[in-house]
Order: sequence, then C-alpha cells, then structure tokens
Amino acid sequence: MTHPNDPSLRSFIAVAPTSDFPIQNLPYGVFSTPADPAPRVGVAIGDFILDLAALEAAGLLDAGAPVFAKPAINDFMALGPQAWTQVRRRISQLLRRDHPELRDNAALRQRALVARKDARLHLPLAVAGFTDFYSSKEHASNVGAMFRDKSNPLLPNWLHIPIGYNGRASTVVVSGTPVRRPCGQLKPPTAETPVFAPSRRLDFELEMGVVIGQGSRLGERLTEAQAEDMIFGFTLLNDWSARDVQQWEYVPLGPFQAKAFATTISPWIVTREALESFRVAGPRQDPEPLPYLRQSGRNNYDMTLDVSLRSAQMDAPQRICRTNFKYMYWSSVQQLVHHASSGCAMNVGDLLGSGTISGPERDQRGSMLELSWSGAEPLPLASGESRSFLEDGDTLSITGWCQGEGYRIGFGECEGTIQPAT
Repeated sequence: MTHPNDPSLRSFIAVAPTSDFPIQNLPYGVFSTPADPAPRVGVAIGDFILDLAALEAAGLLDAGAPVFAKPAINDFMALGPQAWTQVRRRISQLLRRDHPELRDNAALRQRALVARKDARLHLPLAVAGFTDFYSSKEHASNVGAMFRDKSNPLLPNWLHIPIGYNGRASTVVVSGTPVRRPCGQLKPPTAETPVFAPSRRLDFELEMGVVIGQGSRLGERLTEAQAEDMIFGFTLLNDWSARDVQQWEYVPLGPFQAKAFATTISPWIVTREALESFRVAGPRQDPEPLPYLRQSGRNNYDMTLDVSLRSAQMDAPQRICRTNFKYMYWSSVQQLVHHASSGCAMNVGDLLGSGTISGPERDQRGSMLELSWSGAEPLPLASGESRSFLEDGDTLSITGWCQGEGYRIGFGECEGTIQPAT
C-alpha cells in the first residue's frame, strides 16, 4: 500500500493546494451536525469531514475496538501506535482517487462525508491533565531582558531543564469559544496594597499543544524513543495570560490564576506520523543537557505559525506575528522525558503546551508582552488603533502549517474573542 505521506497521493475529493487538509494530513477531530447531534470522531479532508463512526458502522473501518462513535478521541488513542498507523493507512486507502470502496458507494458517501461548514466542531479530546512549558530561548530571553537583566536574561536553570508548571485541564476549550476577561488581584507599582479587578494586561501566548496518546506507570521514567511513541499528535494552542495578575501572584510558586481562566486549542489534532517529513534538528544545546535529556533524533518541526488580530473596529484581521516551531530550544520529546523523570505518571489525553514560541526577529515574537515590549512600544493596527495588550472585542487567531511539495499539512484555526469581565 502506498504510504499515506506520499506527496503524489490524491483523493477522489477535490482538495485545493492551499487547503490545510489534503489526503497526506488526515487530522482527527470531533464533530456533530444538526441532523445527528451526537458528537463523534472524524478526519478532515478538503472542505469535508469523513465520519469515522459511519465507516465503522458500515464495516469499512476496524480499529480493533469500537472507538469512533465517541465524544473524544481518547479511546482510539488508548489502542496504541500500531492501531494509529493501521487506521491512518486504511483511511488514506479509502480516500484515494484510484480506490473504489468509498468512491463508488454513493449511499455511504452521502452518510460519511459531511461539509465542514455544516458541522459543529467540539473539543477533540478529554483533557486528562495540562502542563505548560517555557521552552523558547528567544521568548525567555525577551522576558528576562524586560524584567531582570538585559546582559544575562536567562535564569541559571533555564539551559539545563525544560521549565514547566501544572495548569488546569478544566478550562481547555475549543477554538471559537469566547474568552472572558479574568479578574484577579492586581498591585499597581504605585499602590501599597493589591486590589481585585479585571486584568488590564491580557495577553495571548502562541504555542503548540502536544497530545499524549499513551500513558506511563507511576515511578517509571522514559527514554527518548518511549516518549516519542507516546506522542499521538499536535494541535494549535493559545494559553491566554493575565500578565498583571501573574506579576503579583507568581512568587514563590509560579503561575496560578493568571493562567487558569482559559486555554484554547484548535479542533484538529494532526498526527505525529503526518508531520514526519517535516522533522528538523533543533538549536544546538549548550551546555549539553544531562544524559537523560540528550536526544539523538531530529525532534523539532519546520512549521510556520501565524497570529492575526482583529479589533471590533476592523473589517479584516491583521497579521501581527509569523514565526516557526523549529526555533524551540527544548523539544516536545525532551519535555515529555523530563515530565516523567521524577516518576510522574502520564495519562492518555494529557496535553503539554510547548510554551510561547518566539523567533529571533521582532515580528516573530509570540505574545503581546514581547510585541509591545511590555507596553513601551504599542503595536499599530490598520484601523488607526494601537495595542499594548488585548482589549475587549479583540479576536485573536492562530494558524499553522508545514509546507510540502504541492500540498500543506495544516491545523485549521485556533481563535478566541475577548469578552468583558463580569
């Protein structure tokens, strides 16, 4: 059987070269329709969603257990990497333009192919736990230069350890969910005591989400190869941040309420297998990490990431950032290895945030904090407005893709609109 990543593959469904969802991608999501409001698992192909529950019911798709008529992909992920590979190959076969099983079955096509514009997209996984990292050297250096020491911006541990904190799984939401401006304790520089009020420095954080598809046992550590096999796929992630709340609360235990109010992910999870052709080596790590964190593989990805902002006064969004996932200093594999290094058990459905992704150039900064340099250099908008941080009514959208030969592997959109605090 032709490999699902083969650039020459074509589907019987017409797919534009600029589409995020060619036959080489086949990302997983959860959807429902007005005619069938039960959420179930599908894959995106062009402008359509292929209903895997319908294929499963028709006997054309067998993962080894009935897993697709479900409101999350967790049961499918729990079957393991061999099942992931077999199912992806079978879906690819069914969608090929030279394969008749689905192509020539008009009744099944009518049931199994749903126009994306007619579907409601849901959170694709039941998030077991959420951990956010801080793994872009450019981002950490920018933050350190702003608030600590311009000549020595990184803290002593940063080059030795993937820094992270445990966040809230309960507030991970799917793209399109409105984001309520959070309230919290704020302490302006001139005030002697804090006040409780809406955040005035609301920010986005451009990240990738790493979806864990296999668990590990309590007390078990992971090798590089084991960690890689546990990663099911990737999704766009915006870990919204209340910078003023965080500034007051983070000493001594780190972020809490400043990050607990919302984390938005895109509705599609692109499998690790679909991204295989776009793996690249990450930046040189100096000093060399401790032995358990050393990696032999190319564990970064050449993935373009765009951020756009549209205010309530704007007719069209304006791109404010374009960067690349390849810049990350600590890879997703290293993050997972470190997460389990104490013996911490990992679960199916765990979500790891990469941390803010910034690049070396000014327009590659992945947060308003960096783009406006903490408000000292407000960002001009096409409407004549400017932004230091996000205002009510602003819509923030993240897109991302890997560019292949005549096709692209995309993630859809990760979007949220700021609503006023209550």
